[in-house]
Amino acid sequence: MAFSDAIFAIIITLLVLDLRVPDVPPGRLLSGLLNQWPSYVAYLASYSYVAVVWLNHKAAFNRIQQVDRGLHWVNLFVLFSTALLPFPTIVVSDALQEHNNTDQRVAVAFYALIGALLCATWLAFYHYLARNPDLLKEQVKDGFFRVERVRALTGVVLYVLAGMVGYLVAPLIGLAIFLVLPIFYAITSAGLYQLRVTRRITHRPPPPR
Repeated sequence: MAFSDAIFAIIITLLVLDLRVPDVPPGRLLSGLLNQWPSYVAYLASYSYVAVVWLNHKAAFNRIQQVDRGLHWVNLFVLFSTALLPFPTIVVSDALQEHNNTDQRVAVAFYALIGALLCATWLAFYHYLARNPDLLKEQVKDGFFRVERVRALTGVVLYVLAGMVGYLVAPLIGLAIFLVLPIFYAITSAGLYQLRVTRRITHRPPPPR
């Protein structure tokens, strides 16, 4: 866990390196800062995504009792795909600031490809835990990680959809989907199974008096 947390910290640090002081003449600092809005949007999307990945990572390992070689490998794949995020973030930021529609479409599609790859590695991670329940703590419900695979597969589908919409229709629509997806994963960070249980308890009628 300490190794994984260190990787997440480095990734977040790399994201902020794309935020630079604009190279503008004296007296034009405000307009220069405002013109860099794509950098801020791309940073927000990727920072939110990394933060949610970290939350999901912590939630998953809180349910794991022991780790074997296979789990180490799938965890490394998750970290590998997460570490790629700073690159497409810079690509999207630069493309939006250059105002070239073709490059913007390619950049959004590229970001979507990396996002889909990250969700695919989470799918492998959850699938491995679903197939190896002996690695989990005793109090973890049967089928918890089988249900979690739905979350990961949803991410794959939605990132592919965002990439197609961003490339074929409008890059900004794809970018908007990138901003919404971390919200979904933040809400469900405790797991779809846990969310379903919480809703059932919330809507349970009060006992008769």
